[in-house]
Amino acid sequence: MLYFAPWKTVLIWLTVAVGVLFALPNLYPQSVRDSLPEIIPNDTLALGLDLQGGVHLQLRLDRQDLVEQRLESVADEVRRALRAEGIGYTGLSGRGQRVSFTLRDPADAEATREALSDLTTPIQTGVLTGGTVREVTIDEGADGRFVLDITDQGLDYRMASALSQTVEVIRGRIDELGTTEPVIQRQGADRIIVQVPGLGDPERLKDLIGTTARLTFQMVDTTVSTEEALQSRPPVGTELLYSTDDPPVPYVLETREIVTGENLEDAQAGFDQRTNEPIVTFRFDGTGAQRFGRATQENVGRPFAIVLDDQVISAPVIREPILGGSGQISGNFTVDGANDLAILLRAGALPLKPTFVEERTVGPSLGADSIAAGEIAGIIGAILVVGFMFVAYGFLGLIANLALLINITLVIAALSALGATLTLPGIAGIVLTVGMAVDSNVLIFERIREERLGGRSLIQAIDAGFQRAFTTIVDANVTTLIAAIILFYLGSGPIRGFAVTLAIGIITTVFTAFILTRWMMAFWLRRRKPKELPLGLGRHLRPDTHIKFMWLRRYSFTLSALVVVASMALFATVNMNLGIDFKGGSLVEVQAIEGEADIGAIRSDLSDLNLGDVQVQGFGAPSDALIRIESQGGGDNAEQSAIAKVRAVLEDDYNIRRVEVVGPTVSGELATAGTIAVLAALAAILVYIWLRFEWQFALGAIIATTHDVLLTIGMFVVTGLEFNLSSIAAILTIVGYSLNDTVVVYDRVRENLRRYKKMPIPELLDMSMNQTLPRTILTSVTTLLALLALFFFGGEVLQSFVAAMIFGVVIGTYSSIFIAAPILIMFRLRPGALSQESDEAQKEKAATANTAPVDMDTA
Repeated sequence: MLYFAPWKTVLIWLTVAVGVLFALPNLYPQSVRDSLPEIIPNDTLALGLDLQGGVHLQLRLDRQDLVEQRLESVADEVRRALRAEGIGYTGLSGRGQRVSFTLRDPADAEATREALSDLTTPIQTGVLTGGTVREVTIDEGADGRFVLDITDQGLDYRMASALSQTVEVIRGRIDELGTTEPVIQRQGADRIIVQVPGLGDPERLKDLIGTTARLTFQMVDTTVSTEEALQSRPPVGTELLYSTDDPPVPYVLETREIVTGENLEDAQAGFDQRTNEPIVTFRFDGTGAQRFGRATQENVGRPFAIVLDDQVISAPVIREPILGGSGQISGNFTVDGANDLAILLRAGALPLKPTFVEERTVGPSLGADSIAAGEIAGIIGAILVVGFMFVAYGFLGLIANLALLINITLVIAALSALGATLTLPGIAGIVLTVGMAVDSNVLIFERIREERLGGRSLIQAIDAGFQRAFTTIVDANVTTLIAAIILFYLGSGPIRGFAVTLAIGIITTVFTAFILTRWMMAFWLRRRKPKELPLGLGRHLRPDTHIKFMWLRRYSFTLSALVVVASMALFATVNMNLGIDFKGGSLVEVQAIEGEADIGAIRSDLSDLNLGDVQVQGFGAPSDALIRIESQGGGDNAEQSAIAKVRAVLEDDYNIRRVEVVGPTVSGELATAGTIAVLAALAAILVYIWLRFEWQFALGAIIATTHDVLLTIGMFVVTGLEFNLSSIAAILTIVGYSLNDTVVVYDRVRENLRRYKKMPIPELLDMSMNQTLPRTILTSVTTLLALLALFFFGGEVLQSFVAAMIFGVVIGTYSSIFIAAPILIMFRLRPGALSQESDEAQKEKAATANTAPVDMDTA
């Protein structure tokens, strides 16, 4: 195993070189990247909104709005078709997904079917559904009654079309703002995700993309006064709408639309030459110009209204026919207001008005602070881990550190090549990868040291160490990879970034630890021809200790059972500090423009807004404050209204650094998804361990891991740390780490079961625990060093996330020794429970025991 063919050596270092080539652009300024030849990669890591600032919005299209829209549309089509054919009817009404009417003369049934045939004709849906869809079906009664049903299939088609159209309209509107690399994409059957990096005005963005922007030109009805319309219902064929003035002015308008925004060819912001006020000029296409010209010719001297989303912008009097197909809209606009209206009109109208169900906004100053905190935490964590490895293993530690450096380079290269977005949880994933990468090297080095202490030659010990550690490394990392994959598919936003980073880190760790480190060890042996391992202080952690772990199992079981019961009792009786991700509501982080944040004044100002429970507390620096607002209970739009009020009160004295708004719809979904993610991870890992080991090992691993999860939940209850979406990521990481530790122990137990078939199980378990104890201690310390650096220097936002992982590392180490191993006795695992070793295994064992010295001149 220590011999590498030349082509393998070339392939290994070619992989490293490609990784360096893809990672290097992240160190270059933009001007250098632009000047590089096209053949050289120049993709860099995109920074997430939490690192560079920006806005994340989740929008939902309401299916019920679509149903009502289609109901009205079908009723109008029925009315138009029957009137065109002169067919009398009565009782035309719509309810649910059904439109019904009764013919005055049942003899008109055949003519009615013919008149309505266009409504029931299947339409081609193209790629959306891959065929045809019948949107409306007709049932005919014997008494001349007709019932038209809007099909679910037709509504699904319309909803998919509305989503696609909404994405394109929003993209057109945001592109007009000139922002950098916005992300607009569908999510599920009725959601759209909008992410705009670097944008500092979220309210303007929400106004821009949340406005339906349906423009109509309608005549003002002067035959009835607005007072009469207000006192009674407007006449048939008219409607009462209000202007955008303050106070609003009512207008009675004809419902007939002269022309709509669909006929607009262009719209631009400008200034009135007479008054110098901002205006919007528009130009119709040929059809629109013809309709508009004819209407103005026929109505000279009458006022007409320009209506945007059922609000009258202006209602000028037609002084003369407007035949050029162009005009202007004035309405006390600001410059930004005129620009935004022009953008809305150019991009077109939204098919449905969206609802904002989630908002996460990070100001640019907080993003810069997050980058600085992440860099500091990463540097300190790397220094601590690198220093510890050198102290523990001496020259071997240098090899491990070089492999670690290449590992991180490959992670960054892979993320850059994939066009991934680096977030704060992503940085946490990289820091955690540092600890886990070291674990693989520790496993190898400890196994080599153990083989050397067992009397093998140095070359034999290194060869056997890599062989025996490989299975353990794969099993340990696969369990964590399973958790990462499930986290990716069931998570959202930054949590998926964490999962991607962790998954890539696991893959690169296996490559650097088992292949690259082995090549460097072989190269060192060939060049130096050492006689002994150059171990550091780690040599004092001997694998031949004789601690009676199984003797303590009764105490550890009792203690764990009591703590688990206490955790569940606290969870059931004490309210966990759930973040807005799970209970809905709003979170606002502010920074005083001058001096320190006045917590009392903020609390007093916000208490007058009648927003329910409002909590204000210091956060980080004296100038910072964190505001939590309970869920408003009035639906998703109510949360947005609450944030608008808070902004209006505080924006003069405070910079809004971060805003998170989660409506009740999303919070319920996140709670469900988080629970499913944990259960799915446990189930998948149970199956994997069952296949790799035996059923006793699988159940033991799941019980130990469940123990860790329950204690972590209890920790959140006792400490009052906020339990949010990142906490789910932390728990799943704990699941992976705990199982990683447990699998290492179980792998040694399995090996000893095959080797010592008559040894009593308690004695065999004690021996296995003592043999893996040095690795357990070294891995736990290195992982804790990385996490502690992240906890103290990674910023306030990540503290609850990292605190949970630190607790999980400690508890995971405890459970792998005092729960996972002794529980095998409870499940009556017997000596010889595993099948007899295969012939291949026997041959491998014999070959390893009698390996001839490897010719290092060919290694």
